[in-house]
Amino acid sequence: MKRFKVWVGMVAVLAASGAARLRAQDPQLLNSQPFPPHKVIGNIYYVGSATLASFLITTPEGNILINSDFEETVPLIRSNIEKLGFRFSDIKILLGSHAHGDHMAADALVKQLTGARVMAMEQDVPALKRMTPGNKPHPIDQVLHDGDKVTLGGATLVAHLTPGHTKGCTTWTTKAQESGKNYDVVILCSIGVNPGYILVNNPDYPQIAEDYIRSFNALRELPCDVFLGAHGTFYGLAEKYPKLGKGDPNPFIDPTGYKAYIDTQEKVFYAKLDQQKKATQ
Repeated sequence: MKRFKVWVGMVAVLAASGAARLRAQDPQLLNSQPFPPHKVIGNIYYVGSATLASFLITTPEGNILINSDFEETVPLIRSNIEKLGFRFSDIKILLGSHAHGDHMAADALVKQLTGARVMAMEQDVPALKRMTPGNKPHPIDQVLHDGDKVTLGGATLVAHLTPGHTKGCTTWTTKAQESGKNYDVVILCSIGVNPGYILVNNPDYPQIAEDYIRSFNALRELPCDVFLGAHGTFYGLAEKYPKLGKGDPNPFIDPTGYKAYIDTQEKVFYAKLDQQKKATQ
């Protein structure tokens, strides 16, 4: 119980202080600070760190991992999977949210350790190909497109292209069953505008603003009961986890929080877009 309180307390500190600031101060703290692995709902488990979300979807024919994160995070992910009673070697498919190092830099390492098939959205492939920690080529066994389905052992995940944060930013949806009920699960890629993002006259990504706007609209159309995301801060992991198992309802069933998060990020986006437009006039 004492260790649990320390974990949750540290997560609250990390969330409050902000991931970007922590990255600048102490990358190892950001990447590998532990968080209790746990069942989210149905066959979906949280196996990531305090700030980098990774999810294990279990099936009778092997498991699917979403987000390998950094290479230094892999031992933590492996330990979390084993603490839940599963085998790291049973990962058959490796997916990702988007082509940033904190989510997909360890794809080659996880493939090396498990033999998993690595799948990625087409628009993120060029960025992933440049992601080669330790000079290991980034593996891509299957290129995905908007609406593609990834199926294993009766579990199906649908890849939704929600670009802006990256060109191939991928939001995953699936179904989960609990207590005889079916739930729509959304694992949000990201709709945040990082410091330094150019939304106006971006030579490398001319349509970035239009992509963000399309993604906000597309995400609102997705049915969502269970709200998850590429960072625990997106969906209030630190606040919700202590409530897990304390009775109904499951705290991760949060359709209202999902809509509120989209609304908040959209307002931030438009504020930054207007600011950049004015700066170019």
